[in-house]
Amino acid sequence: MKDIKIQDYITEVPDFPKQGISFKDITPILNNPPVFHQVVDEMARFTKSTGANIIVAPEARGFIFAAPVAYATNIALVLIRKAGKLPRATIKKEYDLEYGKATLEMHKGDIKPGDKVVIIDDVLATGGTLEAIIEMVEAQGAKVVGLSVLADLTFLHDDKIIANRQYQSLVNY
Repeated sequence: MKDIKIQDYITEVPDFPKQGISFKDITPILNNPPVFHQVVDEMARFTKSTGANIIVAPEARGFIFAAPVAYATNIALVLIRKAGKLPRATIKKEYDLEYGKATLEMHKGDIKPGDKVVIIDDVLATGGTLEAIIEMVEAQGAKVVGLSVLADLTFLHDDKIIANRQYQSLVNY
């Protein structure tokens, strides 16, 4: 199959969710099986190359890509949820958003010391979510060995977030 230009399947929606934001709508990728297949395959190849034994994904759009990658690579999947969504004891991390604060949680014990983790998400914007997840993973004695995102909004974050880690972005803005 000929490689598809993934960026052609990301629709920019101006002024959503508020004035001045150019939202990157990834649903056209999900509506096109060959494109979605290519995205998952590329993320799976990257994930395998890192030697990871855990994939971590934030709610909700990270789940869309991480679940099929976990299936394709036979690597465990750990979910990061918004506060109050997980039923067992959790580890929590509060972090800053562009427009306020949020709290992320993961189940205690899902990540163990020495685990090698790849974080998979849809879009890297300011990096706040990614930084919070990295802190949660490292606090449990695991190492983040890779970061994979569908799209990187390079103008919104400091590159220190991706420094010294294997990194994959399928589309850059």
